[in-house]
Amino acid sequence: MQILVLWADEASPNLGVRALGSGTAALARRVWPDARLTFQNFGHRGPELPIGRIRSLAKERVTGRLGMQRWLSGFDLVIDTRSGDSFSDIYGLHRLAVMCAVAELASQAGVPVVLGPQTIGPFSTRRGRMLARRSLRRASLVMARDADSAEQARTLGRPADLLTTDVVFALPQAPAARTRDIVLGISGLLWNPNPHVDHLRYRDVMTRLHAELVGSGRRVSLLAHVLDSPATDNDVPTVHEFASLTGSADELIIPAGLDEVRTAVASAEVVIASRMHACLNALSVGTPAIPLAYSRKFDPLLSGLGWNHTVDLRANTDPVAAALEQLGDRQLAAQVGDVVERAHSSLAQAERFLREVL
Repeated sequence: MQILVLWADEASPNLGVRALGSGTAALARRVWPDARLTFQNFGHRGPELPIGRIRSLAKERVTGRLGMQRWLSGFDLVIDTRSGDSFSDIYGLHRLAVMCAVAELASQAGVPVVLGPQTIGPFSTRRGRMLARRSLRRASLVMARDADSAEQARTLGRPADLLTTDVVFALPQAPAARTRDIVLGISGLLWNPNPHVDHLRYRDVMTRLHAELVGSGRRVSLLAHVLDSPATDNDVPTVHEFASLTGSADELIIPAGLDEVRTAVASAEVVIASRMHACLNALSVGTPAIPLAYSRKFDPLLSGLGWNHTVDLRANTDPVAAALEQLGDRQLAAQVGDVVERAHSSLAQAERFLREVL
């Protein structure tokens, strides 16, 4: 069984993308234990797939010089993750168009394409909706990881076959002693100018939140969930800058990989972070998390699991007070077990639907 996993990999500096890749692999191997998986992603691709530009893909489709279609036809199944949240035009039409094109090329090669559990939408442009509608209709199976995404698919004329949850919950738990108190994730994406939130307000929120935590006697560890790379939104320099600006003696957690970050969040009493998969990694290992959300991908997924502790940075007038209020909820730890149980039950449904594709 040969499976191609698109738009996730197990070596990305973004540990959320690694969680997506490893979780997709874990889910697939529950169905096909001997499956061999190949990952293709921006910056992590084989020579047969020129995914940098639409023009390159179109040229290869005509000339066949690289053997792209022959290579694609060698797979039994394609699981298209869309990087979890990139089946949308919020990151630009080029990214959406390339992802849709590769899925269509795989379909043309005669391989069933499954849209793995992911966020679908939003689509704010007519071309974005057109691309999404075409991609949804060609998919052999569509899985949404939240109710808003399922509704988005329905409005585009191709309802999701299954409402499930994020594949991070397919990963094995990482037991660890509770040696840390608060693990605070500082996002390089939001710390710098970005299309999601006012970065100066984000800096102020995180600085004030940190001061409140330390002032109340909490021990704080700072977490980088996107590792150092040439990309401007990586968390490592941001964590160092934050520590320097606050003059704190906090522990800095710079994990080497996915296993290390999962062990780190498993050792915490609570995780507070704006990287969604930092929060999902925490919840999946039994650690309460307070997400500081910057897009609509957070709350529908989490509330669908019964976790209603998201603080929306875009809508909340005082995110610091809201986060502290959530932190004071004495039921946080007790609720995590129910979340994990719901997630595992939901992914069991995903297994059943995957098995029926072939």
